[in-house]
Amino acid sequence: MDALDHAALSRLMFDGRASWSDLGQDLGLAATSAAERVRRLEREGVITGYAALVDPVAVGADLTAFVAVTLDGSLARDAFLEAASGLDEVAEIHHVAGDDDYLLKVRCAGTRGLEDLVSEGLKSLPGVARTRTTVVLSTVKESVIVPLLSAPGAAAR
Repeated sequence: MDALDHAALSRLMFDGRASWSDLGQDLGLAATSAAERVRRLEREGVITGYAALVDPVAVGADLTAFVAVTLDGSLARDAFLEAASGLDEVAEIHHVAGDDDYLLKVRCAGTRGLEDLVSEGLKSLPGVARTRTTVVLSTVKESVIVPLLSAPGAAAR
């Protein structure tokens, strides 16, 4: 990735709806050249998709929590991951080091929704030995921006 790739990624992370013309102007390129560069980044898997950022409270998902999950053993991993990935309330699944196997970020409609998710959803999944839930009281920072740490011009992979 070069400096223009970094500039394109930076712009698109902050404004995914930027027109080719605007992006090209930012990069000092023609709109078609900017579009070709972005399409290459998509083909290479650097850009993995585009989405609208939705206020969870506005759509009724007013409670955020982190649920640590410990599995019975590694044989349960695939079934657990497939089932947990299918739960709408589960926003993120992270394989973690430490006492737990996975850390899930979940969004629910209040404490009743969280109780249903943990008791009926997560604890009933194959291989789940235990869960530990931390409820978020407020969020100071939440971002979809990824730091661009590779030096422009350096090989990205």
